Amino acid sequence: MADERWPELGDAAWRDTRDTLHLWTQIVGKVRLALTPWLNHSWHVALYVTARGLTTSPMPVAGGSLEIEFDFIEDVLWLRRSDGRFRQVMLRPVTVAEFYDDVLIALGELDVAVAVNPMPCEIADCVPFDQDTAHKSYDAEDARRFHRVLLSAHEVLSRFRTGFLGKASPVHFFWGSFDLAVTRFSGRGAPRHPGGVPHLPDAVAQEAYSHEVSSAGFWPGGGGPVEYAAFYSYAYPAPEGFSAAKVKPAAAFWSKALGEFLLPYDAMRKARDPDAALMAFLTSTYEAAADLGRWDRKALEGPLGEAGKVRSL
Repeated sequence: MADERWPELGDAAWRDTRDTLHLWTQIVGKVRLALTPWLNHSWHVALYVTARGLTTSPMPVAGGSLEIEFDFIEDVLWLRRSDGRFRQVMLRPVTVAEFYDDVLIALGELDVAVAVNPMPCEIADCVPFDQDTAHKSYDAEDARRFHRVLLSAHEVLSRFRTGFLGKASPVHFFWGSFDLAVTRFSGRGAPRHPGGVPHLPDAVAQEAYSHEVSSAGFWPGGGGPVEYAAFYSYAYPAPEGFSAAKVKPAAAFWSKALGEFLLPYDAMRKARDPDAALMAFLTSTYEAAADLGRWDRKALEGPLGEAGKVRSL
């Protein structure tokens, strides 16, 4: 049962599929970016976890709406218009360049006119989508395991979110960094972010971090100093003493390379109670950020939500 809820991630085949999926989600995400009006902190570009995969949610197009969904159960990318028309792009081992062409063709057949910037975001060494023939892996079982992790992580992150009364993001999936995240805000402004994220305009990073945050989520690894999957938690700006804070569980640690706390996925899934270990990580790292940053915790926090029970005032 534990393996089903928190399946193993980590072999070489999965890493190849992960890196290809990252770029495929960027292609779909850039369609969402082009079709939706700007929302604070780039929330308009994120994807959302579904029972079958990841979706854009409905996007406005001429004559109605368009939704694009990665279906990891049937290995299909669905493109559905609100007038009933749809197209499918099969999820199979093909190059990023071919997948990019397939998506653009499907959009054209659905009469969706959209200009997509073909350069990936937040990846240091990359080539435009239409030139990428190196990434071409898709293992269906690996994709399904990844989806099960997203579903389980989404459940715990969503429960964690219920204990915060202040401004908080949805639990959403950012295709640029390829992570599932939830963010809490103190309500105060933050120093201007220095930018410097690969292939991301500094103005985007500065708008995203315009206010103080404590952010946490799940990242499947890759493309940096940490290759393995992990849960993370960081604060911007990081208050003095944050990196030395004592957090839970024992397997969690401060990554100087990333500037954030990490809880390796394998350590979490092997815990006696993985969900409790993850909740302890989310809670303790947030409390360190809030206490050291002098957030108004009394005004911002409440008890965790319960199904069917109204929050007491």
